[in-house]
This record gives sequence, C-alpha cells and structure tokens, in this order.
Amino acid sequence: MAVSVFRNISYAAAPTGAARFAAPVPVHDVRGFDGQGPTAPAPERRFPLDLSPVLGHGWARGDDYLTVNVWTPSTTGNAPVLVFVHGGGFVSGTGQAPLYDGTSFARDGVVLVTLNYRLGAPGWLDLPDAPRNRGLLDVVAALKWVQEHIAGFGGDPDQVTVFGQSAGAMIVSALLVTPEAAGLFRHAISQSGGLSTITGEQAAETTRALADLLDVPATAAAFAAIPDERLVAALAEVPGGSRLTPLGVVLDDVPPAHPVDLLAGTNSQESLLYQLPEHSAAIDDMFRTGQERLVARYDKAHTYEFDWRDGPFGACHTAELPFVFDNTDLPALRTEKGLLGPEIPPTLATEMHGAWVRFAQTGDPGWPSHVFR
Repeated sequence: MAVSVFRNISYAAAPTGAARFAAPVPVHDVRGFDGQGPTAPAPERRFPLDLSPVLGHGWARGDDYLTVNVWTPSTTGNAPVLVFVHGGGFVSGTGQAPLYDGTSFARDGVVLVTLNYRLGAPGWLDLPDAPRNRGLLDVVAALKWVQEHIAGFGGDPDQVTVFGQSAGAMIVSALLVTPEAAGLFRHAISQSGGLSTITGEQAAETTRALADLLDVPATAAAFAAIPDERLVAALAEVPGGSRLTPLGVVLDDVPPAHPVDLLAGTNSQESLLYQLPEHSAAIDDMFRTGQERLVARYDKAHTYEFDWRDGPFGACHTAELPFVFDNTDLPALRTEKGLLGPEIPPTLATEMHGAWVRFAQTGDPGWPSHVFR
C-alpha cells in the first residue's frame, strides 16, 4: 500500500516572546514542508542506552515548532486516526523522532499523527500570571486541529485515538480529565504513565528554585525575557529526584474522567532504563501508581504488562515502543547500546502493533477488559 506523508504542519502559532508563556493560538492554514523541522527547546539528555530513536537527535532550532506530521493510507478515505504524544520527561523529545515513523500504521489502514508541544519552562513551569499546563493546552490545540482538518488527510474525526508514552502517557491521562478535551477523541492509550500529576505546592517549589537560579521574579513576564538557551541550561540544574523530572502536569483536583475506551499498561522493569539503584523502587512505584490512579476512574479498562526481558536493559521504560510502531529494524535499536539489541522475537511486533491497530479501529485490543469499580 502506498503511504502519503505530510510533515511540519503548524497547528498553532509560533510561541515567541511573551507568547512562550501564553495559551496556544490556533492557525487554520494547512501548510507544511518536508525535511527536518524545528523542535521545542530541550537539553541534551544522556542515558546508558542510545535513545536517539526515541528522543530524536537534539534540539533543532526554530520558532515554528508547534507542528504535526501525518502518515495516511489515502487522502480520500475515512480511516481511524491515532494521535501520538511523545515522552521525554516534559523537558525533551519530539514527534519527529525516527521511531515514530507512522508508515506501519498507514500500511495497516490507520492515519497516524505525531506532534510537538512546548517543553521545559515554557510548557510546564507553573507561574501566577500564565495559564497552567501550557504543554497540555498545546496537545488540546493539536487535537482540535485534527478534528478540523484530518478528513482532508483521509481520517475519520469521529474515530480518533490519542496515545502516549511516559510523559506523553501522563499528558494523555490528564486529557481524560481535562474539560477542554472532551469530545476530541474516542479511545485513549496510556503507556507507562497514567495519572501521575503534581500538586500546585510541588510545582511552586520548582518555580522558586528556577527563579532563584536565574535571579528573576517568579512571573511569566520575567521568564519571557530569558533566552531559551539559558532557560534550558538552568532547568537542568533543578533536581527531579525519584520523580525523574522537576516538571509535570499540575492538578490539585482531578475532575471526573471522560467516557472513552481505555487501554493502559506499564513495563515490568521500568526503572532499569535509568540505572539509579537508589531510586529504582520509587520509579517503579510511580509508574505503577499512575496506572492504578487512572484505571480506578473507569468502570472497566483494558490493561497490559510488557514483559519482554531479552534486551540490554530488560523490559525497561520505552522498550515497548519499537514493537508498538513495528519499527524494530531501525539500526540504532539493534546495536550493543541500542534499546533492543541484536536479537528480538520474530512475532512480538506483529502482535503488539496489531493490538494497537485493533484498538484504534474498535476500542478492543483483542483481550478482555477488567472491571475496576
């Protein structure tokens, strides 16, 4: 099947100047360009494994980075739509990372959309004179763009599934309790994230720490005057501890969840990715508790545990992603420092990718749901 790809389509105006700390402003002209587009300002993150397939190849400078990429089997069809929200600890990552190539989904009759959202301080620092969770608002804006425009790419706006991994899964879970996101999607998948939020008090500690490092008042007006490079460098000095990152979705009160079909799961050895023995129990508990908090808000949900342990760091955080995207042949995944290593099971990608496709089509991945309340 021939697959059409459309890259770097703006769903919101470039967040420059004071707009870096404002709500996203939608754009309605469907224009894009091929090649590498800009990405949100982000630090270089180092892991024991090569995570460039997952996180991308670093910050690509440019202001107009609130964009989507679309893979479609046909621009004249009416196919189910999957919208992917990338991870990266709320400080890094991009929907343009090599692993998120959507060819396999389009090959199987599904339109795949990936997106960028604001990271770091512009996206997530809690400030008294700025909207809260601006990165989350970006994802809402992207989903509204999908509702308005995806039919022109062969997608069905009434059959949208939003899915995400790690911080992206936490964002997806927050969308499920965000009033502005109601009606924008029909199904949701949370991969290693769940309803893992921070309180306003916890967020304020990070805001104070970063303001002290930069010697500025804790206001959006003051932070808007600081160049991205300086913001990125200073935020890297604020410790995240067992939460791995000082930032996150800020929710003091959790509203009722939207009535959608839900698939949620974790990996059996999440913390092995980070090689932080002193925090391993807390890291594993964070992902497990996040999933439990999420599914508890539903009468029933489909759940899974990813337990393939033959990669370099076992069934660690992110290890399921190549199988979900059916992109296990990327060379960077199969080296000694690759996420998968040289030997992988021949059918696992077919099975896992197929389950995600079925869920997008029907709300059922192929196994029974569990009753939670």
